[in-house]
Amino acid sequence: MKWTDTLDIAIALVEHHPDVDPQYVRFTDLHRWVMELPGFEGDPNKSNEKILEAIQAAWIEEMD
Repeated sequence: MKWTDTLDIAIALVEHHPDVDPQYVRFTDLHRWVMELPGFEGDPNKSNEKILEAIQAAWIEEMD
């Protein structure tokens, strides 16, 4: 997975953090959690607020 795989990342976050409400996750935590996902190969310096917002939005949608 790379930073642009927002849906795949969101699904993995649902599986790895099922009790977390993504609406209240800080971007610093979100960045760290994405980097810790198995199979994630993105460059930590290639993320930005727009990407993290897209991941968070996809995660929220997956929780519904």
